[in-house]
Amino acid sequence: MIKPWIKFIMKVKKVPNRILVDVEENYEIPLWIDKVEPFLQTVMKTVGFDGQEFSVLFCSDEYIKNLNSEYRNIDEPTDVLSFESGDSYADEYGTVWKCTGDIAISLDMLAKNAEYFEVSEDEELKRLLIHGILHLNGYDHGDEHVQKNIDPECEMLKIQKSLMQELQSVHVIG
Repeated sequence: MIKPWIKFIMKVKKVPNRILVDVEENYEIPLWIDKVEPFLQTVMKTVGFDGQEFSVLFCSDEYIKNLNSEYRNIDEPTDVLSFESGDSYADEYGTVWKCTGDIAISLDMLAKNAEYFEVSEDEELKRLLIHGILHLNGYDHGDEHVQKNIDPECEMLKIQKSLMQELQSVHVIG
């Protein structure tokens, strides 16, 4: 029998995420690049994704067009692509890391989207990052896409919208 004065506290070990942020070779490095990883850590903490390893590559329309053509047979640029991995490994300390995959974001398309949606580039960047993370974690939006002044119907885009609202005071650009 456990005496009433003994308290057992179970702590769940939260493992931070390993996130690599890079820019396409020969592409100008954005001034805000160092703020991307902390923002992504905040997103991951908010949604409860721990122990993940993934990368984000910022690139040109031409680069993402080549990826889109090779992997989706669509010969045009897009704003964000996510490549799920799903592998995992244990490091030298026994921590298990889930390799969720890679995200590519076109900086050219980011600017075009911000203009189209009439939002700041900061807001559009956050949307693209959140969108990529959700895809890496198994979410899909099917044929539905974010549309100007239209509320989303699918779960993924509703979660994305909710996260955008919750993290509106966190900035990456500016």
